Amino acid sequence: MCVTLLKNIRTNCKAIDKILGGGISPESLGLIYGEAETGKTTLAMQCAVNCARQGYKILYVDCDGTFSAKRLSQIAFEDFNKLAELIVLMKPSDFGEQVVVVDQLDKYITNNFGLIIFDTMTSLYRAKIAETPAKTFELNRELNRLMASVAQISRMHKIAVLVTSQVRTVFNEAYVGIEPVATRVLKFWADAILFLKLTENPQIIKASVEKIPKQVKMAEPLACLLKITEKGIHEYSS
Repeated sequence: MCVTLLKNIRTNCKAIDKILGGGISPESLGLIYGEAETGKTTLAMQCAVNCARQGYKILYVDCDGTFSAKRLSQIAFEDFNKLAELIVLMKPSDFGEQVVVVDQLDKYITNNFGLIIFDTMTSLYRAKIAETPAKTFELNRELNRLMASVAQISRMHKIAVLVTSQVRTVFNEAYVGIEPVATRVLKFWADAILFLKLTENPQIIKASVEKIPKQVKMAEPLACLLKITEKGIHEYSS
């Protein structure tokens, strides 16, 4: 497979790719957050497949145990065997192992890597807080350090980083809503933010682009509907 200059990595959702200037750009950090069953992992896999189709390797850090070779084969289809060889899978079992992965990223990343995925960035962090709530401040500071580190690696190595996140319910006097776990940390470091929300139809997801990379000119946030199918997640028109 001939490797060319890394281009923006498409999500396969036309409206989202357009608003992002052609997809997730190299040297940027993208955040996808939403409730369970909103297609976060599927969208991350589609980005991995599209990066591999450019001839680049992907480091896929599965912190949530949701990576499925079967799902990858459905998305990659006839290219599965060829593209799967370009996806390096790591599965940290706790937050400490996740920290080690991030701290050693420079050892894993070579010139032919185009994308790093953390799915999800906050699941092991959240589990650690549940175990040791007295260390919440310390753990939050460590998560911030990890996000700063992956953002720096993205810029230094000119590759894209994509992180997914679980959500938590937010209550205040005006409304009840949801936001990413460790929302201030994740949103601070993210160059682009995509929020996926359930609808009454379990196969239809509402996607909202909440933050657009600075280099994308004359773009405005948008919302669109996506449909989850056996072959992946794509734009939906009623």
